[in-house]
Amino acid sequence: MGTEWQLAECCRSGRGYYIRTRAVDHCIQDFLLKTQSHPRTQILSLGAGFDSLYFRLKDIGLLHHTVVYEVDFPSVACQKATLIKRMKELSALVGDTGGEELGVITFSGEDYKLLGVDLSELSELERALEEAELDNGIPTLFIAEVVLTYMENSRSDALIQWAAEHFSQACFLLYEQMHPEDPFGRVMQQHFSQLNSVLHSLTQYPDCEAQQRRFFEKGWTECSVMDMNEFFTCCTPEDEQQRVQALEPFDEYEGMEPSWTPLLSNMTVPHRDETVRMAGSITAAVCAMHSEISGLRRYGHHSVLIKPNVILTTGGFGEEDGQHCRMRNFHVLIKHAGYWKAGCVKKENPDKRWAERLYHTVSCLSNSLALVVGGRTSPSSAGLGMLWLKFPETCNASDPDDITVELVSLQPAAEPAALRWRHSTTEVIFKGEKYLFLYGGRSAMEPVLGDWYFLHAQELSCTVIPVDGPVPESRHSHSACSWKGGVLIAGGLGTAEQPLGSVFFLRELECGFQWQTVETHPPLIPRYSHTAHVHDGKLLLVGGVWFHSSSVPGITVIDLMTGLCLNYTINVEHLEWPLMLHNHSSVFLPNEKELLLIGGGGNCFSFGTHLNPKPVSLSLSNILTSH
Repeated sequence: MGTEWQLAECCRSGRGYYIRTRAVDHCIQDFLLKTQSHPRTQILSLGAGFDSLYFRLKDIGLLHHTVVYEVDFPSVACQKATLIKRMKELSALVGDTGGEELGVITFSGEDYKLLGVDLSELSELERALEEAELDNGIPTLFIAEVVLTYMENSRSDALIQWAAEHFSQACFLLYEQMHPEDPFGRVMQQHFSQLNSVLHSLTQYPDCEAQQRRFFEKGWTECSVMDMNEFFTCCTPEDEQQRVQALEPFDEYEGMEPSWTPLLSNMTVPHRDETVRMAGSITAAVCAMHSEISGLRRYGHHSVLIKPNVILTTGGFGEEDGQHCRMRNFHVLIKHAGYWKAGCVKKENPDKRWAERLYHTVSCLSNSLALVVGGRTSPSSAGLGMLWLKFPETCNASDPDDITVELVSLQPAAEPAALRWRHSTTEVIFKGEKYLFLYGGRSAMEPVLGDWYFLHAQELSCTVIPVDGPVPESRHSHSACSWKGGVLIAGGLGTAEQPLGSVFFLRELECGFQWQTVETHPPLIPRYSHTAHVHDGKLLLVGGVWFHSSSVPGITVIDLMTGLCLNYTINVEHLEWPLMLHNHSSVFLPNEKELLLIGGGGNCFSFGTHLNPKPVSLSLSNILTSH
């Protein structure tokens, strides 16, 4: 399993760093384009490290009248200077003068100067830049790419103010972390805390608004902000997006979080209003449990209520026997006398076709039978087919160890339709017969699917049933719920890896089904990787990922009669860990109006794996009554 995790991590890291590099390069080239009529311009890279920016710009001919200054600690600058001198190709690009540099200037070329100085000592930086002949009267681009946050705020603020006051034609490109208090941000902070590396600016400047105020107060007149998801969508050509998306077997979209944000002073970029209005909050509580097992620490799994107060959880990636792996074992939660008990399910006739799958569906067809559809082992493999799960009609409802599951292999004619993952399988009724509506997802060949199939629940054969109306956009990672004999489809990730905000109802008619658009007001915020339930004419959307970096999705309640759409935050003050509500599963208990959240989390491209350690309970009685 180590190989698959490393592959996923490599793909995620590659995608993340590609977008970061492209975003910074985009801003730099925008500066060079807008100042090309000036006889001289300059770029000052603060904390440049071993960045190859100068050499890339020089190689493609973009530095006709621009001098690049790079600043870092003396030890780093000396090492970089040594590397440049050792490589003939780099020395040739710089135009090495051949002389031995003295003092803070460790390397000097025709249009490149490398300085060794501590950025936090502003007076020393000023003297060094004066010695290097930086001109404060010509257009200047300052670049601070994840560097100011490591300085004390008083010193980084002084640097930002100095740049505004001493340079009459300047732009400042800042790339830093944002939102330390959302789940992703808390995991990020834990990572840096373990490295004994303090992110000073996060506390005082935690979001876009605070960073903008910071720059305005320090003398800058304009300031724009854009997160990486927004940049990839708005500023990357569509053909380039498709090229990048096709490069690697990548499908863990939830790891691409928008908590890294470039902030640009005196530069213009597209921007949208990110304010999300909340109708209230719901308090999260750790489930009251008599026993705990690590097997519920997972993501990409599926949980289903197989009997009253009995929840079966299968598949996913998580922690088992002290290791991260695809989950082999099934687990059960049983509620008895107000408490939940967790246990590992005994599997009879283990079937190789189970294959420890992720992103599958499980549909409970009776008290003793459930159908597993689809799923995958790795993003590059073909999807997996169907499998019966059989369990006794009667069992001890208070002891998880008494639950057994028999795996039964089958290869129905409809098997090819099931070779997908991140899809939905939902029960519908047509002319009194029960069908499973298989919709959307992705496959090894197609990054997003928009087709559907009706599987007869008993025969598992594909049945042709007429469907008319406006066809929904292709999607995966959406939600689907049975309602009035049809199915409600909400959200998901579309063809361009963009979250969708549409809601559709597949309505049963005498001669077939009809797609109908469900209008919501205000419009539903686009999201994906959420779960959903229907109760008393209300659609409940739980968690997920959206690109509104000012908040994270909690619970959204849509009144299916009026279209009223209300968002609620989840209060996590009673939890001891960051609650990541994507790649999770949820089970709604209608009598108690209680929502049980199981698992969730994922792999971050920089900070490793986070798994929600325990099931969480949300009481929805107040919002369902008030709504």
